Amino acid sequence: MTQTAEFWNTVYDNDTAPWVIGAPQPAIMAVADQGLIRGRVLDPGCGAGEHTIALTRLGYDVLGVDLAPSAIAYARRNAEAKGVPGARFEVADAVRIGADPEYAARFGLFDTVVDSALFHIFLDDPGTRAAYVRSLHTLLRPGGVLHLLALSDAEPGFGPRISDTMIRESFTEGWDLEELRPSHYTGRITDTVAEDSQGLDVAADGTVRVSAWLARIRRR
Repeated sequence: MTQTAEFWNTVYDNDTAPWVIGAPQPAIMAVADQGLIRGRVLDPGCGAGEHTIALTRLGYDVLGVDLAPSAIAYARRNAEAKGVPGARFEVADAVRIGADPEYAARFGLFDTVVDSALFHIFLDDPGTRAAYVRSLHTLLRPGGVLHLLALSDAEPGFGPRISDTMIRESFTEGWDLEELRPSHYTGRITDTVAEDSQGLDVAADGTVRVSAWLARIRRR
């Protein structure tokens, strides 16, 4: 089952999150460089807030949300330290939104959603995965776009690695899959993934580059 907020709090409080690398994912910033992020932007599962901070600095109207209060506290400190105090963060359950209209109304509609390494945590929880997809559909305006970066099972790696088939089968009714291609994700080796990371090439700064999927999915 998907982990609780308390679990994620512990990861941030103990600094064992393998996705906290002190910078946004290059694959996500490449999407921004191509002009594919537009309008009001949501960063669900924002974690340390790197994408919200980077996009805010570029002038986007972006909101970062995370289930874990410790993640949001971390992100706010991170934004202050990086000189982007205007970056906005909020504790929120991105799964609940699709099933609770009153809760969803708090957030309004978005033109773009940037999901960096959230969708794949529902690998072994199809019910929650479907609920999350419904939430994304609720949050996006018709014609809005989801950019999805998820760890791939195509090569050895760490964490919850998914297939391209899972992405295709999850985004069907109400969605148009415009692009799905191999990409890369940058992480760091911590105690939580050390066992799964044996044999991976670790850079001098302790980061590792692993296989990922990058998808562009449009809401009908």
